[in-house]
Amino acid sequence: MTRSGATAGPDAPAGPAAGPLLLGVRHHGPGSARAVAAALEAGRPKAVLIEGPPEADALVALAADEGMRPPVALLAHAVDDPGRAAFWPMAEFSPEWVALRWALGHGAEVRFVDLPAAHTLAATEPATEDEGRSQGLRVDPVAELARAAGYDDAERWWEDVVELRGSADPFAPFDALAEAMGALREAYGHGGHPRDVVREAYMRLQLRAARKEFGDDVAVVCGAWHVPALRRATTVTADRALLKGLPKVRTELTWVPWTHRRLARRSGYGAGIDAPGWYGHLFSAPDRPLERWMTKVAGLLRAEDLPVSSAHVIEAVRLADTLAAMRGRPLAGLGETTDAVRAVMCDGSDVPLDLIRDRLVVGDVLGAVPDGAPAVPLQRDLARLQRGLRLKPEAERRELELDLRKENDAARSRLLHRLRLLGVDWGAPAAGRASTGTFRESWRLSWEPELHVQVAEAGVWGTTVESAATARAEARAVAARDLAALTALAEQCLLAGLADALPAVLGALADRAALDTDVAHLAQALPALARSLRYGDVRATDTTALREVAAGLAERICVGLPPACAGLDPDAATEMRAHLDDVHTAIGLLPGPGPDSGQPDAPRPTGTPLVERWVGVLRRIAGRERVPGVLRGRAVRLLLDEGRVAEGEAARLMGLALSAGAPPADAAAWIEGFVGGASGGGLLLVHDERLLGLIDGWLGSVPADAFTDVLPLLRRTFAAYEPGVRRTLGELVARGPAAGGPARATVVTPGFAAAPDQERADGVLPLLHLILGTEAPV
Repeated sequence: MTRSGATAGPDAPAGPAAGPLLLGVRHHGPGSARAVAAALEAGRPKAVLIEGPPEADALVALAADEGMRPPVALLAHAVDDPGRAAFWPMAEFSPEWVALRWALGHGAEVRFVDLPAAHTLAATEPATEDEGRSQGLRVDPVAELARAAGYDDAERWWEDVVELRGSADPFAPFDALAEAMGALREAYGHGGHPRDVVREAYMRLQLRAARKEFGDDVAVVCGAWHVPALRRATTVTADRALLKGLPKVRTELTWVPWTHRRLARRSGYGAGIDAPGWYGHLFSAPDRPLERWMTKVAGLLRAEDLPVSSAHVIEAVRLADTLAAMRGRPLAGLGETTDAVRAVMCDGSDVPLDLIRDRLVVGDVLGAVPDGAPAVPLQRDLARLQRGLRLKPEAERRELELDLRKENDAARSRLLHRLRLLGVDWGAPAAGRASTGTFRESWRLSWEPELHVQVAEAGVWGTTVESAATARAEARAVAARDLAALTALAEQCLLAGLADALPAVLGALADRAALDTDVAHLAQALPALARSLRYGDVRATDTTALREVAAGLAERICVGLPPACAGLDPDAATEMRAHLDDVHTAIGLLPGPGPDSGQPDAPRPTGTPLVERWVGVLRRIAGRERVPGVLRGRAVRLLLDEGRVAEGEAARLMGLALSAGAPPADAAAWIEGFVGGASGGGLLLVHDERLLGLIDGWLGSVPADAFTDVLPLLRRTFAAYEPGVRRTLGELVARGPAAGGPARATVVTPGFAAAPDQERADGVLPLLHLILGTEAPV
């Protein structure tokens, strides 16, 4: 080959003489990819050098495997620290991928020539004085060239000069880009990327070595920004000096699937593009790309039940071509097609356009790698389980409903919970179909490329998913510092079916529970244990040890909760109220609850000793004056819901709480505890005349002056209800009992009577005279 501008001899300075073929590209550019294919076909080099980690040379042959389907990425991670990782993504329309496949298909030698991943993952960029001056100047070459050409949109400029234009000379685009990048490098140096100087020194050394072996029959495919540096006249000694003393770590590399979403710049990949789906279409469409794109858009909209016909497609194509001509563009680009689709197919609305951007412009394409690709043992075990359970990893987010009574669904559930315990967030629990049982689970699944790194990190715990999750759970049990973390871990172990990890977790839980004297901590821990006992039932897990720990925890809560509720400030009382609700629910879930009479207004028959003890705790909280009003009101409400107090008793307790001697704030807090919060108080008042009548009766008996004091605090409680609930409550109260409204309960509220009871007031006079040392009048 006789292309100009390359390094000269193995040890001589690089010069402008004929030399290797330097193909400067833009990563993930379909125009660059087509130009690379044409240039390689015309030049027929014996060796192709590609920007990428040289450790991946051993993985090159896998690119020709039938099981390899882009987008894919080279993943490098440090052996001793798998979380330290880097990706080199490639799509079907990436120039690097096209060069790789061309070399494999034509028997050419192919090598990666960027700085080794061993240095990339270990090195930190040195903070030199020169770098400090250039930190604020990180140059975007495409943006700079677009600005020089008078464009305010870099993507539009790139489309106009590269993606939408063809050339009879396969080398012309590269010559033009090399000249433009040379001017930028002269003006900006490394452009705020000091690490590039080291990378380019390594590339020059690899280029010299290839030329020594193959002569000038060598092609280099790299970012156009690096081409001027590869042409620079340097010596081997100077380049080696730049590489001397670089830190190094042991690395492993493999191919992993990638997605179009991760190719998008907005997904965080620095060399990404805004529209990978659009660029993939431009690269793969054999002809008439605009017509084919509009057909895809029409198909998507029709699938969403939008009325789009062939006439819409024809008119959208015409409009896009017209817009391109008016704007002086060689062909219609993404901007013109989007404007045409909005006007013709979407009736001017951006709502369908969001769907088009998501499904087509970006897309949910997920690549695939062959089974022979290197992988850590844990990854191989995960892949085996995914195949066996027919749980295919997919980039598109989807819902998964599991019935735990079915063996395959139960195994899927265990796998997903084990992965969550390992920190591999493939699935997340989601709200599913309403069910009163514990045999259903709903998951939201989405496989992201970064999960391969998480699997590699989790590989330090074991070679299989089960053994790794067990080891991880045991380690977390030892490291846990609070009771709530241990109970949550016990719940995870039961959900994940990790029977071997439970003894260590429960041992740590029992030890921590015995030492923890904070009732709030105990109350935080009990709900998870109660749920775990239910999960154990549906998963046929032996929960005897867990049941003993839960029972002991519940007993200690019953003893310590009443005194712990006394003397709390408003914030602490609100927090304790949440604990009160959680413990009440948890005790109802513990084994052996009493039977229900089925009558909502009748007291329930006696339950288990624990339930009866808990009822006694609620009674003590409801009757203690030193307990904040929000807790007393909540305790009364729980007793009333369980049928443990009658309406009259609830009315009496309400009257005491709202007496003249009670501060307005405490009285309002009692009401808030009784009907406020996340307990569904608003809807409950709508459907329960008993509760609504109690509240209405109290409000009707409060004198005007006292009502004014209490009103702001009451408004806070009732304002939390949804507008529809408040409106319905007002209508019910306005109708009254005769029209189907609530029957107003008679609430005798001490201190709020219309006039004092003289006889009862005189009863205290003898005691007052005795205290004051005075004589009673005759």
